[in-house]
Amino acid sequence: MPKKIIKRFLPDHQTIKDQKVLAMFGSVLHDPNLWHLNRRSAAGAFGIGMFFAWWPVPFQMWLSAASAIPLRVNLPLSVATVWITNPFTMPPMFYGAYLLGVALIGAPPQEFSFELSWSWVVQSMETIGPAFLLGCGVLSVVCGAAGYLGLNMLWRWSVRKAWRTRCAQRKAIARLRTEARINNSSLGRNKEP
Repeated sequence: MPKKIIKRFLPDHQTIKDQKVLAMFGSVLHDPNLWHLNRRSAAGAFGIGMFFAWWPVPFQMWLSAASAIPLRVNLPLSVATVWITNPFTMPPMFYGAYLLGVALIGAPPQEFSFELSWSWVVQSMETIGPAFLLGCGVLSVVCGAAGYLGLNMLWRWSVRKAWRTRCAQRKAIARLRTEARINNSSLGRNKEP
């Protein structure tokens, strides 16, 4: 079941190979393991994507792709998972990371207002930066591990469920065949002259 759901949302591997941004990886992208979808590759890719989703940098997809290639996990899934942080989810996620960092440091939260300027970024890294980066680091590790373990367990559960369903279907078919043989043999005895 997870494989079908994941495949539905993943882009075609040729589309990803044609991205100019990924051209820096060269012929490494032709490794079939980067495109294969199984429990190991999907769980690893999801963990990598969740790990880099919490990094407050504009090149998260590159980092995710650069990690997926040597680890030989599913490249499209690792890159797509990074998009958990998007322009709509970034403010609450990163504010939550800041609050976690403040709680871990033990300092009171500071008032700040967002500005879209380089000077604000430099100034905020001096004031709220340590707590923010600590929160992002902790959430990165926790969510990466949870994503890996969670998808791994979901995949295993799905496979077990599919096996149980198939076994139950086989048993039902065998039971119906046995009943049909018994019925056919009893009908043959009733028609004796």
